[in-house]
Amino acid sequence: MLHILLHGLIPLLIALSLAGKQWRSAFVIMMLTMLVDLDHLLATPIYDPERCSIGFHPLHQWPWFILYGVLALLPKTRWIGVGLVIHMLLDWQDCYF
Repeated sequence: MLHILLHGLIPLLIALSLAGKQWRSAFVIMMLTMLVDLDHLLATPIYDPERCSIGFHPLHQWPWFILYGVLALLPKTRWIGVGLVIHMLLDWQDCYF
């Protein structure tokens, strides 16, 4: 449950801290990036509490992380990239707990 809570709380805190008056749209965009988890539907079983998402699901592969980082650096795609980077970092740390 903490993992799921952090997927909403961290983007909210970042939007409130860094997006100024546009915090709502930044937050919504970052929350929409959670759709990256649709790649979990390709796994059997769909949910396995013992499985690490990083390196297993197609959009949770290391080569994609480069793209996510680049998106975070570009002004027009910044919040998409930030949301994806946050998501991957949270999934990565979840593999260790």
